[in-house]
Formats: sequence, structure tokens, C-alpha cells
Amino acid sequence: MSVTQDDLLLIFIKNPEPGTVKTRLARTIGDGPALKVYQKLLTMTREVAEKMPCRRQIWYSKYIDENDRWDSKQFEKKVQQGVNLGERMQYAFRKGFKSGADRIVIIGSDCADLQKHHLDNAFRKLQEYDVVIGPSQDGGYYLLGMRDYYPILFKDKEWSTGSVYQDTVEQAKKKKISLAALAELNDIDTESDMRESDVSLYQK
Repeated sequence: MSVTQDDLLLIFIKNPEPGTVKTRLARTIGDGPALKVYQKLLTMTREVAEKMPCRRQIWYSKYIDENDRWDSKQFEKKVQQGVNLGERMQYAFRKGFKSGADRIVIIGSDCADLQKHHLDNAFRKLQEYDVVIGPSQDGGYYLLGMRDYYPILFKDKEWSTGSVYQDTVEQAKKKKISLAALAELNDIDTESDMRESDVSLYQK
């Protein structure tokens, strides 16, 4: 079963403003360079997402930008809703399934190593598993996919910490939700993350 218009890709981003994105990275390279890194990550994420033959939604952290490079003909534009990341993702998944999506995959905009084949594999895994997850090296995850709505996976976590991936896996096991893991990739949050990535994001 290939990826179709009955499937939905959610992309969560922060509105790219200096001083509000890549704040850990900015501590060592400055707000301006950190913003440039994030803009590069946004471009890379968009180029991968554009290759997917499914519905696509871009979810902004603060407001919808109608004049950015995310073409509204290719991406439905939304604003994240909720107090923390878990609530915001839960809201987006709930809305997605209510809109009729069969399989939903969410990604952020921090993973320079993410490629189309990772997304294809995620949707493919959802043919036989309830949930698919892509672990990141920092203990979180760069991707989460579901073929049904499981709000429990967004609750009772300390978001943006190194326990998020393992906590999610344990919750799925406890609730007998079948889960498949993808290859581990590297989110870009610090200068050392940039050095570990295969992609040149910023040169001093």
C-alpha cells in the first residue's frame, strides 16, 4: 500500500524569528546565525515534504505566514493549539483523523538527516503497526505516526527531555499498542549536533 491522499503529513515549525528559534544553539553562535541555521532546516524539511504524495499540513507556532515559501497550494496552513508540545500534537492528530485521514505522520523541523525514504517507511510501517516512531539521539523523537488516535501517547511526559522516546514506547506497551521504531537520527539543537550531521548547515 503506497502513500495516498488519504494519508496526512503534519509538519510542526516555529515561526522563524531571531531570539526564539534554536535558542540552545544561539548561546554559542548567536541569534542571527542560529536563525540562519533554522531557516536552512526549514528549507530542507519543506523540500522533503514536497516529495510526499499525500495531504500536507504546516502547523505554525504563533501565526500563519501567507507569504513564506510554504506554498498554500501544497500545504494546508494551521496554527498549533495547546499549552505544551504534547497538547499541540494531540490537537493536530485529533483534527487530522476527524478530517478523514487514514494514517498520520508528524515531523518537526530540526532533523537535517530526514529524507523521503524515512517518511515512506513510516507510512508503510503503519500498514501493520498501530504506531511508528523515529527516535532521535537526544532521547526524543523526530517522527511519530499513527493509524488510529491514541491520546495517551501525548500525556504524562516532560517534553524536550531525554526520556520522551522511552516514555512513549513504555506507554504503548502498557496499552498494548503495537509500535515500530525507525532508524535513529540526529536533531540539530547544539553545535555538536551540527558537527555530527552529514549536512553543512552553517559555516562561520
